Amino acid sequence: MGGIAAIAQQAGHRVTGCDANVYPPMSTQLEAQGIELIEGFGIEQLELKPDVFVIGNVVSRGNPLMEEILNRNLPYISGPQWLADTLLRDKWVLAVAGTHGKTTTTSMLAWILEYAGLNPGFLIGGVPQNFGISARITDSPFFVIEADEYDTAFFDKRSKFVHYHPRTAILNNLEYDHADIFPDLAAIETQFHHLVRTVPGNGLVVSNGREESMRRVLERGCWTQVETFGSAPSPAVGGLGWGNGWQIDSDDNVYFNGKVQGTLQWELMGEHNRMNALAALAAARHAGVPIAQGLAALKEFKNVKRRMEVLGTVRGITVYDDFAHHPTAIDTTVAGLRSRVGAARILAVLEPRSNTMKLGVMKDALPGSLKDADLVFCYAGNLGWDARGALAPLGDKAVVKDDLNDLIEAIAAAVKPGDHILVMSNGGFGGIHEKLLKRLA
Repeated sequence: MGGIAAIAQQAGHRVTGCDANVYPPMSTQLEAQGIELIEGFGIEQLELKPDVFVIGNVVSRGNPLMEEILNRNLPYISGPQWLADTLLRDKWVLAVAGTHGKTTTTSMLAWILEYAGLNPGFLIGGVPQNFGISARITDSPFFVIEADEYDTAFFDKRSKFVHYHPRTAILNNLEYDHADIFPDLAAIETQFHHLVRTVPGNGLVVSNGREESMRRVLERGCWTQVETFGSAPSPAVGGLGWGNGWQIDSDDNVYFNGKVQGTLQWELMGEHNRMNALAALAAARHAGVPIAQGLAALKEFKNVKRRMEVLGTVRGITVYDDFAHHPTAIDTTVAGLRSRVGAARILAVLEPRSNTMKLGVMKDALPGSLKDADLVFCYAGNLGWDARGALAPLGDKAVVKDDLNDLIEAIAAAVKPGDHILVMSNGGFGGIHEKLLKRLA
């Protein structure tokens, strides 16, 4: 929604917005764009008399401002629908969908197109450091968008991505998530099937060849050429072109249909990012960017804020910020850091904050996802399940605190020079990063 606000402002509209508990980097980006941010949902905001209220999916029935909008029959629309109606209709949309890696892959793809001189517009659920902003509108025919499977709004329960009508669609991966709105993985697969139905015949679907869930989605119906990445080439399935394969070997050589295309040279870590790179290269190639140029762009790619972002080093102790909030993402993030720091100690600091994590649906997978960490610190404030019991398999290496300051003191007591503190949350985590750095200093 912050990105949509920025795009609307760039398009010449006067934009105001309201929300609760807005935190950086989005709050600071909105301020830099000159967008007036109002804390809370008071009905006095109706006095602004906007032409339309653009509603995000955090707003539900019972919200005082929304109730008054409904009572007065004032015009409102969802963010994705507004974007589709006012901006995307005449664009070549490149959409990046998947449980994990959407923000990073979307940023990679936007940067490759930018590096190639295509000047794309984009909407990304984070701030890519190559651009310093999460969204922009340009006169380019290309628009790159992070395509989320979460529902659109309280009045539109379809996934957001069905509004975008991409010509190029990346299906990065698919696992069970969003337990607050989806009963099971099959329900999410149905939404991905709906997305595939919107991709035109002259488009391209770039799909993760390692994922059986993606295979099931495509086998339900696909009318578009498919290129897979990450798996060994195999015979085409059902005429879908499943055998069109992008691979990367242990030396980071990139292959397409068994032929070497070049070598990936960059600073990012983790197998998940190598898969993200393959997907971005394939999608950019569909838009006309040669693979050699795509690889050159990735050499200069800077990761997204809050994706293994180093926030500071104090007394030889490095503090990282990462958005990981699903056991699979936690596992790959910790493993990625382990591959970089070798035998150095990793202190994983976790806030189970997403709706899925708060419900406790994934709690049994947490100990396994944290196996590569030397010590684990979990903030259990406002959780509806027993974090201590869930992390009990980790034994003495897990510390759970209900108070944030107590958690910071426990970390400070355990940390040693040379350690790496990996903070993982999909929220502001009470400003723990700055508080921790200050405490360590």
